[in-house]
Order: sequence, then structure tokens, then C-alpha cells
Amino acid sequence: MKKDIILLSISAAVLVGALLVPKALGIIKIILFIAAFLLSGFKVLANAFKGIIKGNIFNENTLMAVAAIGAFFIKEYPEAIFVMIFYRVGELFEDYAVGKSRKSIKEVMNICPDYANLLKDGKTVRVDPEDIEIGDLITVAAGEKIPLDGVVVSGGSYIDTRALTGESVPRRVDADDTVLSGCINCEGVLTIRVTKTFEDSTVSKILELVENASARKSTSEKFITKFAKYYTPCVLVAALLLAVLPPLLIEGATFSDYVYRALSFLVVSCPCALVISVPLSFFGGIGGCAKQGILIKGGSYLEMLSKADTAVFDKTGTLTKGVFEVQQINPENCTADELLRFAAYAENISSHPVAKSVISAYGNQLDVSLVTDAKEIAGHGVSAVVEGKTVLAGNAKLMQMHNIEFTEASGGTVIYVAVDNGFKGSIIIADELKADAKNLVAQLKKSGIGNTVMLTGDIKSAAEKTAAETGIDTVYSDLLPGDKVNILEKVMSSAKGKTVYVGDGINDAPVLARADVGIAMGALGSDAAIEAADIVIMTDEPSKIITAVKTAKRTISIAKQNIIFSIAIKLGILVLCSLNVVGIGVAVFGDVGVMVLAVLNSFRALSTKER
Repeated sequence: MKKDIILLSISAAVLVGALLVPKALGIIKIILFIAAFLLSGFKVLANAFKGIIKGNIFNENTLMAVAAIGAFFIKEYPEAIFVMIFYRVGELFEDYAVGKSRKSIKEVMNICPDYANLLKDGKTVRVDPEDIEIGDLITVAAGEKIPLDGVVVSGGSYIDTRALTGESVPRRVDADDTVLSGCINCEGVLTIRVTKTFEDSTVSKILELVENASARKSTSEKFITKFAKYYTPCVLVAALLLAVLPPLLIEGATFSDYVYRALSFLVVSCPCALVISVPLSFFGGIGGCAKQGILIKGGSYLEMLSKADTAVFDKTGTLTKGVFEVQQINPENCTADELLRFAAYAENISSHPVAKSVISAYGNQLDVSLVTDAKEIAGHGVSAVVEGKTVLAGNAKLMQMHNIEFTEASGGTVIYVAVDNGFKGSIIIADELKADAKNLVAQLKKSGIGNTVMLTGDIKSAAEKTAAETGIDTVYSDLLPGDKVNILEKVMSSAKGKTVYVGDGINDAPVLARADVGIAMGALGSDAAIEAADIVIMTDEPSKIITAVKTAKRTISIAKQNIIFSIAIKLGILVLCSLNVVGIGVAVFGDVGVMVLAVLNSFRALSTKER
């Protein structure tokens, strides 16, 4: 860029010198004009020639080259040079704009670690992260990036997750805590046992997502690409007709006059303002979200999100913290301790937050050798043989499935427990709503998403309580995983606009993939979410959904503004050039000036703040 600026500065100086040379020194004057022309336009001419050689004849470089060379041959030397100088200035401005919009994306790309400290035979060896295998021990010193996903074996520290989540507050990790690649160790030394290869690590998944984002073009971007493909040859034909037909058909019309008009026509008709500014708007929107820990897989998903009028939510882990605690124990024909013990042993095979809360409430060490024939029944609960007794722990459907009479309970998520087909009581577990979920629905409705739905496997009372607290319109509860997809399809069929599904990314992959736009909440490290979702929010903050929606709407608005503004101005100047009301000077503004204004407008998409 510095080299180009120097060449253009010299070209401008030579042009000024040529203008100051007296007419008597005509040859010197022309030589200076040629020198200024080549200094400013060599790159454009070279690119046009390369395009012609490769068969890409109809592009903006060809338009500019034909216009400038034509102006030179009709002895409009200053205009020819002005065309090249201003076009090159516009290109430099474009490079700067693209570089600025890529900055936030580059910050995400910089999370990739350069090396890993492999601990082997008591010594530390610096190796490539790709050479590390699952089970290897690595050390991460203060200030270093964590190269691979793993579990802390020894040491304690605060880790900076800003590059992944956008959060500025470091997170504390100690022994047995999971850490993810791309985070930075703030203090002390951590010894980590690797749980994923570099190819499967969080940092690789995120880099792949970001790198592929530009390949998923929006409808607007595709339109501009097709528009430019057909627009450019049409413009060249129109300019040729403007230069040739009037002198042949209109008495008194001269070729030099209409060739000049045709050249002005060519300059202003260059589609670079559209070709540059529209994709830049989408890239800016994606980059602005990336800084906030919102990863969007492409411009097409931004566009669909801007058209959404229906939002469908999972409950547990999405709107609620997913941190369950036992609130009440209701034993029947046994003691509370016995009820809790049977439930804890049966739930030991499940990774569901509800199961973990029961085990936590039990508080004693579990002897897993006492449990046999344990299995999880999707959407119902678990069954296991504990010390020779068949234990069922789950929801009302599980009791009904085995024809067990039970006493219904409410007030949260209820686990009903039966031993050898005899009902033993219920355990009530409550989940807590996330702090920023309360205003979520109200803010979404302000943004144009008026229809809100909740799909959950939780019981009706717990689901309705969460819906009441958040303001969600419609609730479907007691759902099996397959039920969510079926109901989502019904919701989508009745929606006027696009439908967004928001889930926690752990067990919602099928629904995330089916929705028009799938948003995975708090999906840091979740492979299923990154694969299935279109938008990945790396934190557990529902408010980031609002940020994504507002950014999407603003990005689409900016892209439309650029399209309408560019076409309107260009059409107006094209007519004026054809009528010889304005010349190449105004035509240059119609090209470069409009492009600069459109690009400046695109910068607004980089910000995720509401305006």
C-alpha cells in the first residue's frame, strides 16, 4: 500500500508539472502526461490485460482501462490521468476498508497456538500441537495459549477466554477442570492431560467455522455477483453504441464528442461500489459479532436472521442455568434417605443435570459395583438393578409405561422413583432462570420477532413457570427428542417469516439443523453445536441473541442502502453523461466517490451497538 501511495503521489506531481508546461513545449508536455498516466494506471492496465488473457474480459479494470485509453487518444490527457488516479485511490481505500473489517476476524484467527510444551520423561519439549496425542501431558506457562482441549492435572490459574467468548473477566480453573484450546493462561503453570487431538479441538473447529463463513453468501451477495457478470458487458455495448450511432444518425454530431460521452459513460458505470460494499457490509456484520463471542457461519444466516418473526427456545441450559438443586423429597413407604439413595444409584449412569443434582444431594460416595443392567430411556428416565432390586427413576411417563400407580407432584422438575414396581416417592428439583433471560422476549419483540415458543422435555408446571417469567407465548412440554423436530416443523409451516431455534447445543443438534437459523447457546467446546448450528454463541448469555438479531437487521439495512444509493446515483450520472451535461470529472465521482461513500456506510456494520 505504501508503494502504491508513493507512485500515485509521483503521478499527481508529474501531472501538475505537465499542466504547468507551456504549450510551446508540446512534446515535453505529452511525455509528462504519458509518464503520469503509466505511473497511476500501470496496475489497472496490467490487471485488465491479465483478465483478457484468462477470459475474464468484463471486469472493472477493463472498463477503467478502455475509458482512460480512449480519453488519451482523443487528447483528453488530464481526464485520462484523473480517471486512473482516482480509481487507484478508490482501490486503496477499498483495501483499507477490507483490512479494517477483517481485523476482528483476524483476532479470532490469532487464537491458533504456535506450539505445545509436551511433558515427556520429566522434561518439557516444545512441539507442534498437531503432534500431540490424546492422553499426553502438556504444560502451559503464564502468558501462553492453551494449545489443545484437556483437563487440568495440576496447578491452578485464571484463564483469559476473551478470544473465544468475548468476555473480559478471566475464569478460574483448578485440578480436574476442563480447559479449551485458544484460551490464555494468565498466571502460574498448568499441567494438562489432552482429551482431543488438535484437529478435533475447539480452536480448530472455530477456525474452520470462521474460514468458511465467506463461502456462504447471502442472497444479496449472490445477486450482486450475478448482476456484475451481466451488467459489465451490457455497459460496454451501450458505450460503444453511444460512441458510434449518434454521429452516424444525427446531423452535425461528431465522433470526438460522442466518444468522450461514451468514455464518461464507461467510467461512471463501473460496478465496483456494489461489488465491494455489499459483501463488505456482511463481512463487517460477521466481524462485529465475532468480537462479541457470536460466531456466524455466513452472510446467508445473517440475512435469514434479519427476516425472522418466530423464535423457538429450548429451556434447560438455554433460558435456565441448567444447575438443578433438590428442593423437596417426598418419600412413600420408605425414608427420605432411602428414596434419595435409590435415585442416586440409578441416576449415576446419566449425564443429565437433573441426575447430577440428585447425586450431589445424596452426597455419599457411590459404589458402582452395586449397580447392574443400567440403561437410560430417552425422554423418560433411567432404570437400573441396585443390590438386586429394579429401580426406576424418571418422569410420569416412565411410571405410566410400567403401569405403576404414583402420587403426582409439582413445583419443578419431578423425579418419580419406584423399586420392584412399587412407588417409593418423588424428588422435586428446581432450575434457576439466567439473569439476562427475563428481558429477552421483550427485546426480541421490539426487534420484530413477535412469536415465541418453548420446546422442552421438562414437565408442564416447570415449563409454564419459566415461560411466565420470560414472557414466552406458547409452551410445549414433556417432549421426547424426536417430538421437538415435529413440533418445530409445524411452527415453521405457520410462520410468515423465518424461524430461529435456540438450544444449548448438547442434545438439540437435530432441531438446530432443521430450523431456518439454528443458534447454539453456551456451546463452547460442543462439537455437535458447532457442526449443527448456523450461529454459535460462545457464552451462556441469552442477551447475545438480541445482539445478533439487531446486527443482522442493521447489516441488511446497510447493504440495501448501498445498493439503492449506488444504482440511483450511477443511473442519474449515466443519463447526464449521455446528454453531455457532465463530463469525466463528475463521472469519476459517480464511480470512486460513490464507492467511497458506500464503503464508509459499510463500516457501520462492524459495530454491534444499537444506533
